[in-house]
Amino acid sequence: MDPLTPEQFDAIVEEALDEVPEELMAMLDNVVFLVEDEPPADDPELLGVYDGVPLTERGDGWGAGALPDRILLFRGPLTRMCEDLDELTDEIAVTVVHEIAHHFGIDDAALHELGWG
Repeated sequence: MDPLTPEQFDAIVEEALDEVPEELMAMLDNVVFLVEDEPPADDPELLGVYDGVPLTERGDGWGAGALPDRILLFRGPLTRMCEDLDELTDEIAVTVVHEIAHHFGIDDAALHELGWG
């Protein structure tokens, strides 16, 4: 796949986010989506990560002044694994859904069983 500018990649992320069912996006609570160039060095093929407190682990006191949970997408591995823009858009959408599932407290084992792992 030809290299993309950060702006082009961000536009594809926006497209992919539009593909996520509206009902699912509406259920998110205090989540922001961010793009970074590369994942941590100890996991160079990581496509995305959920960084936050899953809804299933939030107590009554959660939220007072809490920063938003973050879903990070990693531009480098996503673009390296995809052959064209259609594949990239699809992979970003799958990665977003996977990380949203973590926001709802769904672990990797359950996601694999559901075909999202």
